[in-house]
Amino acid sequence: MRQRYEEVVFTRDCDVVQVPQGYIVHVETDTPAVVTQALGDSFTIEIPTLGGLYRLAAGDADAIGKDPPLAAHEADTGPLDEALVLRALKNVYDPEIPVNVVDLGLIYELQIRPLAAGGSAVDVQMTLTAPGCGMGQIIAADVKTRLEAVPGIAEAHVEVVWEPPWTPQRISPAGRAKLGLD
Repeated sequence: MRQRYEEVVFTRDCDVVQVPQGYIVHVETDTPAVVTQALGDSFTIEIPTLGGLYRLAAGDADAIGKDPPLAAHEADTGPLDEALVLRALKNVYDPEIPVNVVDLGLIYELQIRPLAAGGSAVDVQMTLTAPGCGMGQIIAADVKTRLEAVPGIAEAHVEVVWEPPWTPQRISPAGRAKLGLD
């Protein structure tokens, strides 16, 4: 698999998240960057003047002259069931790995409960590829945001857990193929 990189320049000031530390960094107008990944609802960019990788949220895509990577949620329609929820979560990516959280095997448990007031609540237990990952809360927030965008889901609760520990054996066949592990 050959990755395509694209050089861009920030057209306005913007905050990004340093990967994998999770720190918020302010980037000024006219800063050059390289898009290394545009998957799901965010971009992963390299900023040579700052060093390292950064996550740019879809809402700030215009700062690099782009549209959000996923403009619509077509995959999020149909009867509310586990399959629909998993399809929606396949739009959430680890910013360092070009595989979604479902195919990475990060989603451990998923429950859908009807709410008395209408709609459903979805409870997710998920993990990360490494316990010290500073992006953990950001990825969990992406999962929550993605779920709350699904029609019929009124509440989403996401818990990051560490048991059992994640291993590469949890990666799906599709994820393994994308990473060239087969």
